Amino acid sequence: MYANLGIGIPMLSSNFIPAGIKVNLQSENGVLGLGPFPKPGDEDPDLINAGKETVTVLPGASYFSSDDSFAMIRGGHIDLTILGAMQVSKYGDLANWLVPGKLVKGMGGAMDLVSSAGAGTKVIVTMEHTAKGGVPKIIDKCTLPLTGKHCVNMIITELCVFTVDKEKGLTLVEIADGVSLQDIVDATSCVFEVSTDLKPMQKSAVSVA
Repeated sequence: MYANLGIGIPMLSSNFIPAGIKVNLQSENGVLGLGPFPKPGDEDPDLINAGKETVTVLPGASYFSSDDSFAMIRGGHIDLTILGAMQVSKYGDLANWLVPGKLVKGMGGAMDLVSSAGAGTKVIVTMEHTAKGGVPKIIDKCTLPLTGKHCVNMIITELCVFTVDKEKGLTLVEIADGVSLQDIVDATSCVFEVSTDLKPMQKSAVSVA
């Protein structure tokens, strides 16, 4: 599997890959074969990801130009992308690059990554369930500028996991320990279905390099 991890919470996924599972992690700035975050003292300031965070690489990793990197992305050669979000609509619209009134450098590679969903790239959003003040981030319709429409396949938060259908909307499939269904209803600003096979949220141990 080839996967791309966004800045922040998504990048933490690299520390939770179970032993025996091969995942080739790609970064838009031209790295294939990312490893877990470096331990304190082992950082290499010349080895960074697209978010300018220090990273490690695994044996066999490769480096290439940004245009080659985006050829991989736009060509649909990345199987999975995990991104953060500021808003996700119930039908899978994504807004994750601009907050009105805040200075940003641009949308980065997110628009390219989600535009490849039609070519088979699965898009997962990992984020906190609500913004500051408890404002829901999973809503009927995004109010912030969109990164992509009908592109999100799954949403993972600290409360639960939703699958996303571009026509039917959200289905709750996993729920975190100590969280009630009413907690999720209160923190979500749109209707959703509850799976008949609702399960506890799966957990993974931190991998040790």
